[in-house]
Amino acid sequence: MTATASSTGRRDDSGPHAGGFAPGAADAGRFARTDSFGRVGSPLGTDAERAPEADEHPRAGGRDPHHDDLLDRLAAWGSADTPAGRFHLVPARIEQDLPLISGWMNDPAAAAFWELSGPQSVTEDHLRSQLAGDGRSVPCLGVLDGALMSYWEIYRADLDPLAWHYPARRHDTGIHLLVGGAADRGRGLGGLLLRAVADLVFARRPSCARVIAEPDIRNTPSIAAFLTAGFRFFAEVDLPAKRAALMVRERSLRHLL
Repeated sequence: MTATASSTGRRDDSGPHAGGFAPGAADAGRFARTDSFGRVGSPLGTDAERAPEADEHPRAGGRDPHHDDLLDRLAAWGSADTPAGRFHLVPARIEQDLPLISGWMNDPAAAAFWELSGPQSVTEDHLRSQLAGDGRSVPCLGVLDGALMSYWEIYRADLDPLAWHYPARRHDTGIHLLVGGAADRGRGLGGLLLRAVADLVFARRPSCARVIAEPDIRNTPSIAAFLTAGFRFFAEVDLPAKRAALMVRERSLRHLL
């Protein structure tokens, strides 16, 4: 998982944050959709290859294999060393993480694009719409040197309504990022962490050849962060609630860009 909520329920991030077409609560997990040609359902169907079950969740002490199959055990992806410190993703848990995520979403810089400001129930519905699905979109917290500092959504772009709007390939993986605290913005962390997470995707998802994002075409700081992270501008695409810049990082070019 724009400036306004779309019929597909996805939202853009803002400013120094990098992100794109995020799932909203209203679309019930955004998995049954109608495209411009009247077709209903997932763009590439529901017969995705299944991966092994996930390991124990590192914080909650439990395991939810249902939400790891389509993204190759995201909870077990491990960490990445970056110039800013050691970074890893932790799947979000509503009971633990809702106050923090909701607080970030009520920051005006985030609220302008994510449109999840207001009471905690707004963000809770947004998270539950993903967690109640089949695991094709996983909300996460980004942990940098032990500090929770960003919100992420890792999703199967090829199984998302976005796939109706670009030439999707099987196992395309989408990412959204919101840098949470104001103190972490404007430091170049967005591009640095986007590169780290894209590298994790390629390392942990051998079937994935491309990482995808679709920030609002007007969101130049977000686009700049993706370019810094080795993404290339692919095309402008008209989505239900915005004109987006389709950004793509390709496995074959990951050592060149």
